[in-house]
Amino acid sequence: MLCCVNCTTMRKVLWELSCQIQCRPQKVCLCPFLPIHPLKVSTCLYIIQHPAEENRVLRTVPLLAACLPPDKCKILVGRRFSEDRYPELATVCRNPNTLILYPGAEATNLEEVAVMSSSPSVMIIIDGTWSQAKDIFYKNSLFRLPKQVQLKTNISSQYVIRTQPTNTCLSTLECAAVALTIMEKNKSIQETILRPLQALCSFQLQHGAQIHHSKEHLLRNGLYDKPMPKNKRKLRRMELLVNNVKI
Repeated sequence: MLCCVNCTTMRKVLWELSCQIQCRPQKVCLCPFLPIHPLKVSTCLYIIQHPAEENRVLRTVPLLAACLPPDKCKILVGRRFSEDRYPELATVCRNPNTLILYPGAEATNLEEVAVMSSSPSVMIIIDGTWSQAKDIFYKNSLFRLPKQVQLKTNISSQYVIRTQPTNTCLSTLECAAVALTIMEKNKSIQETILRPLQALCSFQLQHGAQIHHSKEHLLRNGLYDKPMPKNKRKLRRMELLVNNVKI
């Protein structure tokens, strides 16, 4: 049974987008919260998705794909990406207009890059937990070729049904929404892309899900109820979170 009267058309669109959003009961149908037509953007996104993310029920990338044209949101699933196996990706990484969104000491704030950029860009975003994203970034030499950028923002994640490491960590969909808004110089893009995520979280909370505070919030307020890690590196990371040190 389809979610709503719009689902016949919407499901066709989602199939064309290679999106894996499944039909939901009518009361929690997300179709009304998706844009009627894909957003018109010049920036092309390459989502590098860790295989573990592909199996998550409440992942955000399918929602992102449903908001964009198929040729502007390409999803590659895997851990290792060699030039031999992914020649198209290798060409993209060598393109001087390609950016990779990954924070760090060598990263430039995206706002600064956007001001200087006049031609359409390609942006690579890694989809996974922080440890998964770190593994993918550092163990694939292709991802060292594009210019590394980061988001300079203090907004809190609206993806409240999944625990984030810190209060300012964003989901892949939220990162893409903010990045596209900056690159396209169009504030309405962020609002449009976030709308289905807000609806998803609202529906989940109405049906028994709990708000997930960040690990940083739980640790700093004495609410973290899991055993502390024995690994010294992980323990050190938790200490930095408690002391509000950027990691």
